Amino acid sequence: MQANTFKRSLVAAAVVGAFAVGAVTAERAATIKPAAAAAQPAAAATLAAPVQAAMAPPDFADLVARHGPAVVQISVTHDTAAGVHKGRRGGPDPDELPPWFRQFPMPTPPSDAPSRGTGSGFIVSSDGVVLTNAHVVADADEVIVRLTDRREFKAKVLGSDRTTDVAVLKIEAKDLPTVRIGNPDTTRVGEWVVAIGTPYGLDNTVTSGIVSAKSRALPDDAAVPFIQTDAAVNPGNSGGPLFNLKGEVIGINSQIFSRTGGFQGVAFAIPIDVAMNVKDQIQQHGRVQHGRLGVTIQEVNQTLAENFGMKQPGGALVSTVANDGAAAKAGLEPGDVILKFDGKTIARSSDLPPLVAQVKPGATVALEIWRDGKAKEVSATIGELEDRSTVASAKDAAAKGKLGVAVRPLSPDEKRSGAVAGGVVVEDVAGAAAKAGVRAGDVIVSVNRTLVKSPEHLKELIGSAGKSVALLVQRDNARIFIPVTLG
Repeated sequence: MQANTFKRSLVAAAVVGAFAVGAVTAERAATIKPAAAAAQPAAAATLAAPVQAAMAPPDFADLVARHGPAVVQISVTHDTAAGVHKGRRGGPDPDELPPWFRQFPMPTPPSDAPSRGTGSGFIVSSDGVVLTNAHVVADADEVIVRLTDRREFKAKVLGSDRTTDVAVLKIEAKDLPTVRIGNPDTTRVGEWVVAIGTPYGLDNTVTSGIVSAKSRALPDDAAVPFIQTDAAVNPGNSGGPLFNLKGEVIGINSQIFSRTGGFQGVAFAIPIDVAMNVKDQIQQHGRVQHGRLGVTIQEVNQTLAENFGMKQPGGALVSTVANDGAAAKAGLEPGDVILKFDGKTIARSSDLPPLVAQVKPGATVALEIWRDGKAKEVSATIGELEDRSTVASAKDAAAKGKLGVAVRPLSPDEKRSGAVAGGVVVEDVAGAAAKAGVRAGDVIVSVNRTLVKSPEHLKELIGSAGKSVALLVQRDNARIFIPVTLG
């Protein structure tokens, strides 16, 4: 600590010294050429003023004082039983976490102790609605929201959406401070931004930077056009707000790129309009729907553009078309280049997935495509992306049921893949099933050798069973029987 302090002192001394040298030099110049100096005082003042104003750093103090109280600390607890079904005691499966998070040290607690984690969030309505990241509260058995005035509330997870990594919480409180919601579309690259959160458990930590880029597509997160920033974001900042200088939230800090596990100048935030759309869907419908076009796309480089007769690279090149998807029904073919989607220009292939994801399934949109050396318009009725959202009732159902599982039907894609012939997919697990070794992601094929047709059928089979059942479960490419003593 002394060495670091000493280095900072040296830097400060060097800066002061530089200014001192400049002052002496200016005085000497004035002494040698007083007439010249006197001839241009007004011009010098005119030039100096705007330069100084432009170089003056922004003051974030008022912004933090006004909006900091709406930023909260989120503490989550996972019990050991929940850890068992994830294949790791005391926490979520590392393979299910975002890539940046996997690089952070994740100490394993004693087998009989619950694991705990910390994240950030912010209040969007005075009656206690809080936004955060889905991965912050994933599989949590208890979520506690702590305000800056040190009050603590047990939160209910109204729902979460893994596709966008957004979760909505509710605490029972009134007249709470709230943030103001901004418009990410008007945000410009190079603008100042402020992040407030709880890095390493240090609540209401303020960092600043600029918008480094917009509409970044990340691996496995193509549905979100991330805002890239160099504001310092570290473990615990996840779920916290990213403010512009107007004091408006324009994003939710979500991920960082790091080779060390710590901040390295590259952070990513979910645009707040994406998050608010998720919030509205969860509050109004209890689930989140995302559009699906049913294509695999790639970038159009210079060589491909020349081969296709295009004047310059652009658009999204369709490499495969899913059977029975929206694109197939619209007549799209491999080799088509999507130039516009619903009137919006596709400059790069990464521009397309976020636009499709935001469209309500069932809506019809116009596409401009490039085929055989000319532009052509087609229309497509957008399908629905496989539901990756979860609502509060899923975990409640798992905890309260005799078996202890929350399940869903197989998706059309899962049925078409042929990997499983039938059954139901385990979304969440607790109680008797968790103790027996059932995991989230397992497919329950049969109960006591009776094939399971639907979630309702599973409930009937368990209801009529005795003290125990034999579940036939498909896990990856293998099937096993798991005996379960019912709760």
